[in-house]
Amino acid sequence: MQLDSENVYLLLGSNLGDRSELIKEAIEQIDKRIGQVFLTSAFYETSAWGKEDQPAFLNVAVGVNTALSPIQVLEMVLQIELDLGRVRHEKWGSRLIDIDIVLFGNKIVDNGSQLQIPHPQMQHRKFVLVPLAEIAPDSIHPVFKLTVSEILERLSDNLSVSKV
Repeated sequence: MQLDSENVYLLLGSNLGDRSELIKEAIEQIDKRIGQVFLTSAFYETSAWGKEDQPAFLNVAVGVNTALSPIQVLEMVLQIELDLGRVRHEKWGSRLIDIDIVLFGNKIVDNGSQLQIPHPQMQHRKFVLVPLAEIAPDSIHPVFKLTVSEILERLSDNLSVSKV
């Protein structure tokens, strides 16, 4: 039985290697394996967050229409990261590619440390909200019942996030 399709918003980031090429390859893989990528934000140069002594990140938000379940999307995202060379050394450390599920329709998922949707820190992170607000300003956070734009307006994070 096929699930109804949902619009999922992902945030991609890279701060090692050819960042823009890695992100472009990840977007191609997402389109092939997860579902049709129907929106892509501009590329944003972002200071490192959480562990500041590392190179700046390039971040992009994408909208994907998928018939996969949240856990299936997570499994595909992790496989794409692995295929593109991601190795997890330390929390918030440098990485070739990082793909986070930010919003999944209006679903709320909490499988503990395995999967949490909406992303549990999105409302605190300018590097997530700026690209997401570009492509999905009116998407509603299913817990806070606020749009992405409203959350961004209330944000106190002063991290440098600039369009490339």
